[in-house]
Formats: sequence, structure tokens, C-alpha cells
Amino acid sequence: MPLEDLPRPDQDESFEAGRSEHQATVLVVDDEAAVRRVLLMRLQLAGYRVIIAEDGEEALSLFHQEQPDLVVLDVMLPKLDGFAVCRRLRAESCVPIIFLSALDAITERVAGLDLGADDYLPKPFSPKELEARIATILRRVGRGSAASEPRDLPVGHGVMRVGDLVVDTNRRQVTREGERIGLTYTEFSLLELLFREPGRVVPRAEILEQLWGYPPRRAADLRVVDVYVARLRGKLEPDPRNPELILTVRGTGYSSQRVGEPVLAGASA
Repeated sequence: MPLEDLPRPDQDESFEAGRSEHQATVLVVDDEAAVRRVLLMRLQLAGYRVIIAEDGEEALSLFHQEQPDLVVLDVMLPKLDGFAVCRRLRAESCVPIIFLSALDAITERVAGLDLGADDYLPKPFSPKELEARIATILRRVGRGSAASEPRDLPVGHGVMRVGDLVVDTNRRQVTREGERIGLTYTEFSLLELLFREPGRVVPRAEILEQLWGYPPRRAADLRVVDVYVARLRGKLEPDPRNPELILTVRGTGYSSQRVGEPVLAGASA
């Protein structure tokens, strides 16, 4: 099949005929036909329903039509680049987003993660590694939950008070004085991990493995954790430059602390 003749959701009945209640839908956005073809084949074989887009505008249109469970998004796209697409998606949805990019500079990774992406994979990449990262994220968030509000579960166990914050792990919500603070699923998972054992120092490598599902292979991988901690502080801390809830333990990682408890020795912002 010529690369330009890749099946599209509106052209190939197999996209709908093979759909099942239990299949997660992945939107792949890339302007390279070869990449789209490989990912379409690999992800379908892995059991996902796959829809594809060639540019940023088509990606937004398909997202609204199909409500995918996860988006694999190239940075360098025609019409609307991946960063702009991510910014628009984050304004309305918590859908998990994995960036793909030939730009492997740390500044590019930080820019993507700072917009709300859940992961960033530099090109060239291993399709097997991408599959593993997709599976890890979908296990964490649960399919069908990323674009919708959390279920209205009874409040009881799973509610923590952290200073003036109320953290409800049933609904995956954080409120301050009754006002909800908008967190992505990855941000909430990071908060939950850090506050599971208040005061314990959680190494950055452990955070990366638990939340993203892979061990650090280079310094840039650990930078992912730093970016997310900074984003979480920006949403939760009264003064993010002088954090009281999430403390940095130099050379190791991060620890949580309830307001009013003594600061850990050797910890700083």
C-alpha cells in the first residue's frame, strides 16, 4: 500500500468495525507518512483502536469527533504545531499526551511538559518503547476517564487534608476552601505519590519509574520529574519559590510536608 494511501477513520470501515468497548482509542498525529504507517500497524496489533491525523488542525477536529483516550503528538506539524495543539487540548481536556519530536534538546522537552504533556519521546524512537509508555499511562488514568470529569464516588476513605488543601483520591480532586484546583492526571498522581508517606524522601528515579514506567537513562529523563514538581508547586503552593508542601532534597529527590511540621534537615526549595 502506498504511504499516501494510509487508511483514515472516514475511509476505512475497519476502524469502526474492529472497535470494542474494551479498546482504548489512540490518536496519532504526525506529518511523516512512514511514522504514521508504522504506528498504525504496531498499535493496532497491540490492541488499540487507532485514528491518525497529518496536521494540527486535523488533530483537533478528530479529537472532538472521536474523544480518544490518549494522543501521540509530533511537535513539528504543518498548519498548527504540536505545542499549539497541546495548549488547546489542555484548555478543555485532561487527555494524556505523549510528544514525539526530532528536537531532543532539554529546553524543548521542558517546553512540551510545561504545556501539560504527560511524556516526551525523542525521534528516532523505538515503537516498542512507545507502546510501553502508552500502556503505563493508560493503566494509571484508566481508559475513558481522561476527557471526562471524575466519577461521583462517595467520600470516605481516601481523603487527605494537607494544610488548607483537601485531597480526594476517590474523585482525584484537590480543593482549597471549596474551590477546585485543576490538576492533570499526571500531576495528581505525583501529588498522591509524594503524600502517600509524608516526610519520606522519594528519589527522582523512583518517581520517574512509578509515574512514567521507565528508569532514567540520561539526565534529561529526570528533568521530566523536576518540571512536574515545579508545575505542581505553581498550582498548590502559596509561594512556589518558597515551598511548604513539596520540598527538594538536594541530590536525591522530593519529600512532602504538612504545613506547620518542622522542615527536614538538608531540605530546601
